[in-house]
Amino acid sequence: MTVSGWIVALFLVTLTGVEQVLLSEWGSETERNCSAVPPFLPPTAVNTSLRLQELRADMTAHNITAYIIPGTDAHMSEYIAARDARLAWMSGFTGSAGTAVVTQDRAVLWTDSRYWVQAARQMDCNWEMERDVSISSITSWLIREVKEGDQVGLDPFLFSVGTASLSPAKRILKSVLDNLVDKIWTERPPVRADNLTRLPDSFIGRTWQMKVEQIRGQMLENIYQPSALLLSALDETAWLFNMRGNDIPFNPFFFSYTLLTLDQIWLFVHTERVTPELQEYLKASCNASLCVQLLDYNLVHAHLQMYLEGADVRVWVGTKYTNQALYELLTPERKRLQSAYSPVLTTKAVKDSTEQINLREAHIRDAVAVMQLLHRLESSVPEGSETEVTAAKFVDEYRSMQRYSRGPSFETISASGPNAALAHYSKTTETASCDLVFSEQHLHNDCLFSSDGTTDITRTVHWGTPTAFQKEAFTRVLMGNIEISRTKFPTWSRRALWEVGLNYGHGTGHGVGNYFGVHEWPVGFQSDNIPFLEGMFTSIEPGYYKENEFGIRIEDVAVTVPYGSSYLTFETVSLVPYDRKLINTSMLSPEQLQWLNTYYQTIRAKMGPALMGQGLTEVHDWMIKNTEPFLTAGAPVLLTSVSMLLLFLTPALL
Repeated sequence: MTVSGWIVALFLVTLTGVEQVLLSEWGSETERNCSAVPPFLPPTAVNTSLRLQELRADMTAHNITAYIIPGTDAHMSEYIAARDARLAWMSGFTGSAGTAVVTQDRAVLWTDSRYWVQAARQMDCNWEMERDVSISSITSWLIREVKEGDQVGLDPFLFSVGTASLSPAKRILKSVLDNLVDKIWTERPPVRADNLTRLPDSFIGRTWQMKVEQIRGQMLENIYQPSALLLSALDETAWLFNMRGNDIPFNPFFFSYTLLTLDQIWLFVHTERVTPELQEYLKASCNASLCVQLLDYNLVHAHLQMYLEGADVRVWVGTKYTNQALYELLTPERKRLQSAYSPVLTTKAVKDSTEQINLREAHIRDAVAVMQLLHRLESSVPEGSETEVTAAKFVDEYRSMQRYSRGPSFETISASGPNAALAHYSKTTETASCDLVFSEQHLHNDCLFSSDGTTDITRTVHWGTPTAFQKEAFTRVLMGNIEISRTKFPTWSRRALWEVGLNYGHGTGHGVGNYFGVHEWPVGFQSDNIPFLEGMFTSIEPGYYKENEFGIRIEDVAVTVPYGSSYLTFETVSLVPYDRKLINTSMLSPEQLQWLNTYYQTIRAKMGPALMGQGLTEVHDWMIKNTEPFLTAGAPVLLTSVSMLLLFLTPALL
């Protein structure tokens, strides 16, 4: 990603026909069969016998009956570094969602339906799989397997506040600060050796000193008078100091904590990675209120404990990203002030004028790359020369050619046919369709790191003749996108789908950062998000997924802007046209058609100079053709298929 923004993620869904089958799929012959004699294990399965034996020996030494292994890190990060992939190393399972529990005679993995086949390919027969990821399922299992009074061990650094409790069931949760998996993982990857960096002055509107004083102002205004603020989420510290790193895949973060008081600043980091230039930048050689004292990353627990020994101290924490190990130090209760999100996260959510400019420019550059891909596929797909893998490869290449590009903000999702019905499908050479001409292609080329921003975009396209059902489903998704984009708050993007019984099982949107993670909390449309304010960037991404047939998603990034004197609305900053052949204009209201035509005028105005400036004449002509205005005579929305009333999608996990 570049400092001003990540470049857009393209979710390209191609809808052409449903008769195409995958070149190859994960089948039963590639999955383990533990009931066979002898048990059958595919070559992808990992032998975990020795690892389990060593772990169980350590469990005995700690008087632990069961040990819980989550798939998280100490900062509750969406993505984790290789050194934090304890669940994967212990079980062989590399999916992004899962929790394991090991006892002296059983080893069990909990994961959701996206990963059941993958787990069966990667785990050996030492492991069982539970098809339920809820905390209550794991708790119920522990109550059955662990006797009253026995201890269940866990690393409290890997659990968020309040996620683990067995006390009503008379089983004892025991915090073990020295992770038992780390003790036996002799080849655990080290912390990256590359130095941390700071953002160039041209990409920032507020110095780190200005941000510190802004947050201190909020501490002083708080009626509970906190004396300190603890920052645990990696993007909190990175934002506060305008610094970046490469510790987390697809995210420009570095391992860190910050303890900020009204007159002191402690930054816990791997200090050997802080260059002399960065030390000078942070004023690390002085002790004044705007000097950063650098301490080793692993000292945060001991230092916080020492700070809490002082009189009249109260530490403010955001519970969403604070781990249990640090939280349980905040006793008695009078020494703790908690909110769901820290003031840094809520302040960071509102972009200043410089950040807004950077994000807008990042989306223009990303739209250039996305249009290059769509223009290419329009001619290459009918020739039968493209696959999901090659399509993703080309858009990554196009993005890498754009100014400030820093790489993808997560792996491009390129899905066609039945694969497109999976909201977060991950392509492989084994599962990719070999021919995109006869498949619903869902290419979610989500984001690219750009030094000035982060982007996220999804487009669904059809190379062929879409069915009436596909056009109606697409148009209703488009209606949802338009309605939330043009509505003054509050808004409902699912209404057009609900009217005919259609729905989608993923969030309507999420915050987007400035050279940060593509999913930036706490902005979005979920119940635990914060209210929208002017200057917040969010994705808008309604969708529809018909199992085993096709998937549709339309995703744009928008910024909240004033509407009149007391209202807000959204302005779309993603600048790529929608597939015209999938739009049934008779379903759109005059207001929706007007919004669409205005949006296309904006695309022409902003993308015309950008494309011609890079000498992309053919892509420019493609853009002009695909942004021709629609007739503005709308018609009432009609039900075209009674069967649509019966279609409800199983919720998909984000």
